[in-house]
Amino acid sequence: MFPEKKNALPLLEFIWEDIAKRPKTEIDKILRGPPDLIRQDTTTVSSWAIAMQLQNLISEHVAKVKEETENIITRYPDSTDQDKVDQARQLQKLISECLVNLHTETHKIIKGPTNSIKQDNKPISSKKDQDSELQNIILEHISNTYDKAQKLVKTFRRKDQAPLLQNFIFEQIEKLNKASQKIIIELKPAKEKYSSRVLFIAAEMGNTNFLVELIRKYPDLIWKVNDDNQTIFHIAIKHRHEGIYNLLYEIGAMKDLITPLKDLKNNNMLHLVGKIAKQKRLEDVSGVALQMQRELLWFKEVKNMIPPSYRERVNEDGLTPHELFTKEHKDLVTHGEKWMKGTANQCMIVAALIATIVFAAAFTVPGGYNQTNNKTNGFPVFHSKATFMVFVVADAISLFLSCASILIFLSILTSRYAEDDFLESVPKKLISGLLTLFMSITTMTIAFGVSFFVLYHEGLIWMPILICAFGLLPVLLYIWLQYNLFSDVIRSTYRSRYLFKPHKHVLYYENPKV
Repeated sequence: MFPEKKNALPLLEFIWEDIAKRPKTEIDKILRGPPDLIRQDTTTVSSWAIAMQLQNLISEHVAKVKEETENIITRYPDSTDQDKVDQARQLQKLISECLVNLHTETHKIIKGPTNSIKQDNKPISSKKDQDSELQNIILEHISNTYDKAQKLVKTFRRKDQAPLLQNFIFEQIEKLNKASQKIIIELKPAKEKYSSRVLFIAAEMGNTNFLVELIRKYPDLIWKVNDDNQTIFHIAIKHRHEGIYNLLYEIGAMKDLITPLKDLKNNNMLHLVGKIAKQKRLEDVSGVALQMQRELLWFKEVKNMIPPSYRERVNEDGLTPHELFTKEHKDLVTHGEKWMKGTANQCMIVAALIATIVFAAAFTVPGGYNQTNNKTNGFPVFHSKATFMVFVVADAISLFLSCASILIFLSILTSRYAEDDFLESVPKKLISGLLTLFMSITTMTIAFGVSFFVLYHEGLIWMPILICAFGLLPVLLYIWLQYNLFSDVIRSTYRSRYLFKPHKHVLYYENPKV
């Protein structure tokens, strides 16, 4: 049998107290956990090895070209025009020889290892993509260098021809170096990653109590970042865990140093909250419109938390946080509008039926009208009875409330459904519509039940009592069926403002003095 959940925290506190006494490097190693297993096939390793050989080969030829061109230029310091032409031709010959050798040896390097890989079951074409990319770059530079060198020798007949050709060679060498170096970086094996860090797993799962116990003994944990350069607060925002996020309010001015941090894709905290939450977190709130409302609440909260200068920063995709929020929540807005209109449409039909019934009941009063006495001719027969007055008032209130409910639901159908409308405008209209509809049903039931007290008040008092008892059934049924929706709307609209800025401190007994 598993121990109770309440016993886990004392055990954690006992273990962590012992770990916190160890050196900082050892604590970090324990929290970091083992590195991820990186599966590198022969393609990646061989591609990187091939690229390194090519880089070394290019470096050798680069050095040789530079050295020989310097020798040729300085060999004849006071030469004639014909000498300069000869120098240029010698440079051309040197370029041709070097580039031919470079071309031949690159073929040997790339062809050799790829042939040795043919034994694998993987297609050869996929294995040679990166190698071919580097080869194509080298060959492109070879072709350009040769063609342009030919043009220089044919067109220029000036004294500065050889220096111009030398400058051109150096430019091509520099381009070749940069291009090959870029490929080397892309083919280099990835560094080790630690995705099993207990600190960030706890933040992702929303285990606030666990993190609080760790931070109390080792406060430096608030500065730790994962492989994406995200703190536990960035993770909490990404996964919508308000308990961990609220710890920012307890660390004082230190939060101003944490909130501006950006991840490897230039996303700050507001970008992270701009991305739509996981479906599991969205389902904590019923109704798509209320899910959109919760997302807006998170966005507004984090927007107020980060420095103003970071609210319009762009990430690597060139998107500001608000642009990212709009892009990510486009489908949620569409589904929220459809859900809200469907709810309002169905409720408006019910309200219209109630208005029709109670309007007709107002002119067909119980007992009818007096047709015998001239003084009271046309008056209801039971107009002087208290129960009749209750019937009239309840019927009128039901009519007015049902009409008000129709108008409220009509305003929901005609709303523009912008993003900010989901924050307060549309949910408050839904609350008002559901409340007036409920009161309309209740007063209609009261009017119906009281009408039997008017008719059967002598000798059959048990009948109206029994009818009123059954008349409570639709009211109770409405409460039972609509309670979850009504309570969710109220809680999401009015109580959700207390999700953030909690009054009770869990990390420290009072705000730390910084």
